[in-house]
Amino acid sequence: MEYNTTRTKLLMPEYGRNVQKMVEYLLTIEDRATRLRNAEAVIELMGTLNPQLKTVEDYKHKLWDHLYQMTDFKLDVDSPYPAPTAEEVFKKPKPLSYPQRSIRERHLGKNLTALLDKTLVETDPEKRQALTQLIGYYMKLAYTNWHKEPVHDDMIKNELNILSGGQLVYETGGYRVHFDTRSNFKQRNSGSGGGNRNFKNNQGGNRNYGNGNGYNKNRKFKNKNK
Repeated sequence: MEYNTTRTKLLMPEYGRNVQKMVEYLLTIEDRATRLRNAEAVIELMGTLNPQLKTVEDYKHKLWDHLYQMTDFKLDVDSPYPAPTAEEVFKKPKPLSYPQRSIRERHLGKNLTALLDKTLVETDPEKRQALTQLIGYYMKLAYTNWHKEPVHDDMIKNELNILSGGQLVYETGGYRVHFDTRSNFKQRNSGSGGGNRNFKNNQGGNRNYGNGNGYNKNRKFKNKNK
């Protein structure tokens, strides 16, 4: 009996032990043309065992690269694709550069810094003050991540004054925007008046429903005994 501990390591386990033995047999074939025909047969078998590779663009090229990798890059055949090297296959990507940027107030985050820089270069006084109020509101939200108690407006005003170097003044209380919901409702339902009629019909339906499962006391029934 042959145990896995005594067997050679599978270079690509997804193809299995039998395909690995076929690949090892390819290295023993001396005739170059015969070796190429057997390699093409192994490629077809590899494609059958892994049909998901057929969805990959130029999947034949990928199968040939796997075949070279299973032979530890020792296979010498006239393949339709250039033979890969171990350096190309196992090449590690370059590490991504981690942004090293100092944050003025870490508990407020870097988004506040970007918003603060944009506000300081704003020339329109109205937009500048609106952005200032927005910064103050954002600071309140950021503080709720660390404190359960609500933050006083004077504290936000003092800290924003320090962060902006006295250039931005947060107005306590902020701006209030009033929305006339009644006028919007009237405009949405104006015109043909169908919405009001539907509302009245719904009221009538509710009265009928109150009598029990849609019972209408004015409904007339025919006498079945006649």
